[in-house]
Amino acid sequence: MEQDYLIAGHRVRVEGDRLVKAMDILDGFAVFKVEPNGEPACRFTTTTIQVPTLEEELYRYENEGVVSRFGYYSGGYAFSMTPPNSESLHLWVEKKGSTVWFSGNLAPALLRFACWIAYGVITTPLETVAIHTSVIQHGGKTVLFLGESGTGKSTHTRLWRENIEGAVLLNDDSPIIRIVDGKPWVYGSPWSGKTPCYKNESYPLAACVRLSQAPYNKIERLKVAQGYGALHPSCPPCFAYDDALYDSISGVLSTLLSTVPVYHLACLPNAAAAWLSYETIFGICEK
Repeated sequence: MEQDYLIAGHRVRVEGDRLVKAMDILDGFAVFKVEPNGEPACRFTTTTIQVPTLEEELYRYENEGVVSRFGYYSGGYAFSMTPPNSESLHLWVEKKGSTVWFSGNLAPALLRFACWIAYGVITTPLETVAIHTSVIQHGGKTVLFLGESGTGKSTHTRLWRENIEGAVLLNDDSPIIRIVDGKPWVYGSPWSGKTPCYKNESYPLAACVRLSQAPYNKIERLKVAQGYGALHPSCPPCFAYDDALYDSISGVLSTLLSTVPVYHLACLPNAAAAWLSYETIFGICEK
């Protein structure tokens, strides 16, 4: 049994009854299904062979008791998720390989994030990066709103939708940026955090806005170095510890910074803040 998904223009082929069935129940993936055809960019498959030893840990993360570890095994990259009192999920892929091997616990809560890691390892060298952001589509273009958790990304995009005609949410957590013909495009993805917004759509990027909370509304365009500093924290943190993946991410960000503006918006959670960012980016006053 096999099933293909087309995510940000990259064909992912899932092979084997167990993994196909496990992914089939994950929220958000259904709209990305396509008929198997041609050679995929990557293959996800299960195996019963012995899990390779993670010999060098690059990054460790714990969330709700689940310990995630990313690093190297002797042949390439390895990743594991270990929930409390339960079997671990493991995946690994050879460096410069295109097949990701999955083993162990394929519970939905683990598999969703593991697929995000697997997709990222394969596609980051293909000028493709998932960005932690909330993204609005307006007039056939997109705007990324970035910031640390709790700074109001989802609130600000909601204010756009409530006050600016034609503003639509494309993704609320992890859209994908891909460089196409030298320009950044933003794609919907199967990963949208707590907001179920899964759209198989793509649009050119118009601007990026880093948000911070303030008792006033003020927006300023950032210089290139500042823009890089605004964007980089929203890229996959575990990939920053591998030179090859980090270089690929830096290449995507460099292209983005050379083609679209990056702003910092210090703001209140009000409609005036949404209008300020909208008018600055699109140069239109419609209030």
